[in-house]
Amino acid sequence: MSEIDKRNRLNEEPFTYQITKKETVVIYYEGKQIKIVKNREAERLIARIKEVGDKVTEVQLLLAKITGNFKRGNEKLGKNKKY
Repeated sequence: MSEIDKRNRLNEEPFTYQITKKETVVIYYEGKQIKIVKNREAERLIARIKEVGDKVTEVQLLLAKITGNFKRGNEKLGKNKKY
């Protein structure tokens, strides 16, 4: 596991998930919804999450892998925007 998560980012638990009544999985990153997994992919993910059980880092790794490379660096606000 240490070779995969060299900076220990998954220990901070940035990913959360929610399983809906329709057996879809909604994945969140730092509280923001980033992906909805449906059908067979959702069934496989739910089974895999149940398989790893209480191992938080393993679940985080599963969620990170299924979301893929969603962060591209454009999440920050623009320089000229004032909030």
